[in-house]
Amino acid sequence: MKNILLPTDFSENSWNAIQYAIHFFSKEPCHFYLLHINRISDNLMNGTPYLATEDVLEYVYTKPSIEKLRQVLKRISILFPSNKNHRFYALADYNFFIESIRKHVKEKNIDIIVIGTKGASGLKKIIIGSNTGDVITKVKCTTLVVPEKAQFTNLKEITFPTDFSLNYDIRILQPLLDLLENNKASLRILHVSKNKTTLNNDQTRNRELLDDYFINIDSSFHYLTNRSLQDAIQCFVESRNSNLICMVAKNLNYFQQLLFHSKAEALSYHMKTPFLVLHES
Repeated sequence: MKNILLPTDFSENSWNAIQYAIHFFSKEPCHFYLLHINRISDNLMNGTPYLATEDVLEYVYTKPSIEKLRQVLKRISILFPSNKNHRFYALADYNFFIESIRKHVKEKNIDIIVIGTKGASGLKKIIIGSNTGDVITKVKCTTLVVPEKAQFTNLKEITFPTDFSLNYDIRILQPLLDLLENNKASLRILHVSKNKTTLNNDQTRNRELLDDYFINIDSSFHYLTNRSLQDAIQCFVESRNSNLICMVAKNLNYFQQLLFHSKAEALSYHMKTPFLVLHES
């Protein structure tokens, strides 16, 4: 069984991510853990600092959250009644957001986190500390980021941007390989350079390594010259209708340019194309 963590704040944005995850893993047996995290206020009693007991925390935080989670589970059971391979669990926690995510990733042996984001503006705010940005940068767990306007379609093609600098263990790509095999999807490995230059020896060797790793997959290499990595990827993804963009968190050059920049509002793929961010465990 695959273990999926679904952080939710009960917004329509997070509901969209839940729906996307159910569709995305429709062919696999899964345990889905819906997690709502309350941030404890230090002003529970009339503005006076108050050291809350477990009973108070249970009453103020956990019970209302569990009730809302049950409503989400009911909504799921109505809209997705047929998949017998999916099981759902409600988790309510009160803690710092990232601490709670890390705790449940470890305790539930989570394989992947699926979290929503508010598209362009949401991604732009990552750099100042949004929950989604914190998860994909601070939690060492594969994460699927679902923009608010993303609608699930069958996974037919995945774009994998790379600069051919493999500063990570290639086994980190296993979740990507699994997705490609399970969905019989195609892989488009994309290299973008600011100036038209040939690959150096290390890049050529790493390209061959990727070619070998995905030897049983319908894969191809593509090369674009553009001073803007973001613009190049947008053009490529939209021209091919790629369903997913995959990147490696440790490949900071590409990772930061794609998710941490000031032009996010101009990039439509941020609003509708999910990102799969791979982490070393």
